[in-house]
Amino acid sequence: MESLLLVAVATFLINLPFGWLREGVRKFSFLWFLYVHFPIPFIIAMRISLGIPWKFAPLLILIAVFGQYVGARLRRK
Repeated sequence: MESLLLVAVATFLINLPFGWLREGVRKFSFLWFLYVHFPIPFIIAMRISLGIPWKFAPLLILIAVFGQYVGARLRRK
């Protein structure tokens, strides 16, 4: 359970700066696509290396989206 919490927090924190960067580029541009998708392999690698099952993938996706959202909101302010 501690490893799931670790991955969840890391997922959120990794996506914060990418949400910040994504907010500064044109929607659906190459950079926008890159900022949205770049953190995914790292999160998957972390999940696999810590033995977190696939059933938690939807939760981690939601946390990643929330991290992107918060990062973008911080840039807007």
